Amino acid sequence: MDKQAYLDLIDEVIERGPYKADWNSLCRHEVPKWFRDGKFGIFIHWGVYSVPAYANEWYSRNMYIKGTDEFEYHRKTFGEHKDFGYKDFIPMFKAENFDADKWMDLFEESGARYVIPVAEHHDGFQMYKSEMSHWNAYEMGPKRDVIGELTKAARKHEMILGASSHRIEHWFFMGHGREFESDITDAEQEGDFYWPAEKEAEHYDLFSEPTPTKAFLDDWFVRVCELIDKYHICELYFDWWIQHNCAKEYLKKIAAYYYNRAEEWGEEVMIAYKHDAFMFGTAVVDVERGKYADAKPFYWQTDTAIAKNSWCYTKNNEFKKAKDIICDLVDIVSKNGCLLLNVGPKADGTITEEETDILKEIGKWLRINGEMIYGSRVWRFASEGPTLTKEGHFTDGDATEYTSQDFRFTVNGEYLYAACMAYPEDGKVTIKSLAKSDPSTVPKFNGIISDVIILGFDEKPEWYTDKNGLVIQGPKITCEQPVVFKMRIR
Repeated sequence: MDKQAYLDLIDEVIERGPYKADWNSLCRHEVPKWFRDGKFGIFIHWGVYSVPAYANEWYSRNMYIKGTDEFEYHRKTFGEHKDFGYKDFIPMFKAENFDADKWMDLFEESGARYVIPVAEHHDGFQMYKSEMSHWNAYEMGPKRDVIGELTKAARKHEMILGASSHRIEHWFFMGHGREFESDITDAEQEGDFYWPAEKEAEHYDLFSEPTPTKAFLDDWFVRVCELIDKYHICELYFDWWIQHNCAKEYLKKIAAYYYNRAEEWGEEVMIAYKHDAFMFGTAVVDVERGKYADAKPFYWQTDTAIAKNSWCYTKNNEFKKAKDIICDLVDIVSKNGCLLLNVGPKADGTITEEETDILKEIGKWLRINGEMIYGSRVWRFASEGPTLTKEGHFTDGDATEYTSQDFRFTVNGEYLYAACMAYPEDGKVTIKSLAKSDPSTVPKFNGIISDVIILGFDEKPEWYTDKNGLVIQGPKITCEQPVVFKMRIR
């Protein structure tokens, strides 16, 4: 189907469907149950940038900027940019060991319930079979429909599959290559891999110029809709810069088209976005490498990576500890959020030993404590204790140091759950939020606790309530990860 025919089809679907391309209509869309209950997903950054495996996934931009480490590394390692450019990595991207079923086995073992691979990054290389561009993984590099294979494997494993589009940043992402003699200099025609390679925008200026042309925006638009139609994705994740003024009308049409298609297919779908790109209430808010400090009355998502310094595989990745990621998951879920945790496979399609071990450790914890996470809802209080959560994007660079007085709460049916974020060796904890009611005052908690157990332990603990709180004497052990107390409330 040619581009204009696809644009006409999109208009037809919006016209006949229940959702129209305006915020008043789109705000009626509800967050899917699979997302509300799933809580934990896997993000995947894998593409041509995995071949140089240097610095991070922005290598394709930074290698063309004089004075950067990537620029000098590229010249020394691969030669002058006019002779060996970013596109020349494509034949080296073979994915010879990629096995979608093995990936899904690992993700399932990690306890994840949904998977979001990057379908197209800022570099403009599509990881799927596309009719919109020949620069894709089916026709070049691996010569495989990566998203298609992941879709098939996800359904086999009964996991939810989405996809991420970062295409809109391609408007300026390769633009620095025009500032000197490189293989980008002559990229003028629509359809060229590097096209349009315009001057880099001020990233958070909503009206920055040059403004993307209609030709580029239409191209981005149909690529997104093609992704929706080909794979029936259940989460459409957008990276930043879609908040630019030029994208607003397109975003309304994308949402209307997507939600109407989902109605036709009988599927539950969602859009994740950042930086107020969508009208609040029409899609799900995403916080990049950060979270909220308090519980929210709306569902939201954190996206972060196992590696501290990069989203993709690099030879020098620094990895977080599993216990810190588990603490983040508990904290996020207690505040009505979901965690989308990124892995960065190598160019050959293998997932690193470090990331594999971390995912397995998370899965081991979830097999014991998952009832606090999956299908849970927020309690009246999300947290207790002295340790405050940093709020906002890019705030998770350092691990949070919790104390034995820090707890996170969720509810699931008739049970209240309290995770002790740093379990004390003597096993004695006091949950102040559950203090015995004082008849002379309005109590903070007035429920009746009829039973207390510790998930993962057969022996029941001793417990009682007094004016200081619910006092529990648990086993005397050394445990790095959160320990979860399960309380029946009547």
